[in-house]
Amino acid sequence: MTQELKHCTRSMKDLLIDMKDTSELMMDLAYSAVIYDDKEIAMEVIRLEEKMDTLGYYMMISAMLSARRIDEAEALAGVLQAGAAAENISNAAGDIAKITLLDLGIPVELKPDLRGAEETIASATVSPESPMAGRTLGEIELETETGMWLIAIRRERNWIYDPDHSTLVMAGDVVFARGHDEGVPLFMECATRKRYERTRVEPERVLGDLDRAVDLIVEMKNMSELAVGLAYSAMLFYNKEIAEEVRYIEDKMDGMRYELQHWVLESAKNIEDVDKLRGLLHLANASEAISDAAYDIADVVLREIEPHPIMALAVRESDEVVTKLQIAPGSEVARKSLGELKLETETGVHIMAVKRGDRWIYSPGAKTVLCAGDMLIARGTMSGEELLIEMCS
Repeated sequence: MTQELKHCTRSMKDLLIDMKDTSELMMDLAYSAVIYDDKEIAMEVIRLEEKMDTLGYYMMISAMLSARRIDEAEALAGVLQAGAAAENISNAAGDIAKITLLDLGIPVELKPDLRGAEETIASATVSPESPMAGRTLGEIELETETGMWLIAIRRERNWIYDPDHSTLVMAGDVVFARGHDEGVPLFMECATRKRYERTRVEPERVLGDLDRAVDLIVEMKNMSELAVGLAYSAMLFYNKEIAEEVRYIEDKMDGMRYELQHWVLESAKNIEDVDKLRGLLHLANASEAISDAAYDIADVVLREIEPHPIMALAVRESDEVVTKLQIAPGSEVARKSLGELKLETETGVHIMAVKRGDRWIYSPGAKTVLCAGDMLIARGTMSGEELLIEMCS
């Protein structure tokens, strides 16, 4: 049902922060709905999609009221393009949520593999003996203790989305957290006070080469999220090299989607219930749409449009901040690999790229060794950023 738009007094900066945070929350919730077959979460994604539509209208109205000169209009065009990209990300999240709502089939092997992606979603019920029970998120400091941060809490029939440091966690709450795969055991044991054991899924092996299809989906999820993070980095630091990497990822995602489509068409003739494959196509299309939206953000930099100061403020003041810092000689991270440092679980910050001299290393792995003088591009919480700055000093 169409809602009547009321006069909005919020600034463009606040609207953009809200759109960025909401779109990223929707992505996390959509994957949670798929992993845990939760239609209630999926319905919340659809509700948030309607909120994003309204924010998009307010953004356009605010821009039209703000521009007075041609140079202001050009700068605000970049802000509008970023807002539209955030809305496209939310639309893609809505498509992912519909996999659960429409009962579209996905291979049983895919769910644990999605949990093992670079950034994964975990769910747990808070035990009365948990150190989380009866404390606020600010007191728990979950992201620095486990490398995971809460994106939602279900308390009986009520939901708390995008909780902040003042949010109280209670025994019996079902908490959903996002972070690196290595932090999942720490988070689960902290919440449940039980030893964590990964769920083993017996594959059905009804389709040939299913592993490749599942690997493609997980890689597309990882790359689409990397593209979004790099796109905001390119905008924040006005860096064309990073923007070019986003364009490369977008091109690569197209090829991966075509490969998966070919696999599905080939496999359809060997299976009676083709609905089991529809979910794969939905996930692939949604991931590719997210990378397209990331490219729209980076395109502002590639067109050499000077970003409006609103963009930098929005990226820095959102729930997930992007940071750039240099490793000092003698720091505790110098000459150590990312696998040794476990920065994701120690700080809750994800390293997206490393610049060494004139060379960039995107999506560095556990074997990547950090050196003094390296420039890091990372995303995570503000408290995690403070810890990372200390470690690199």
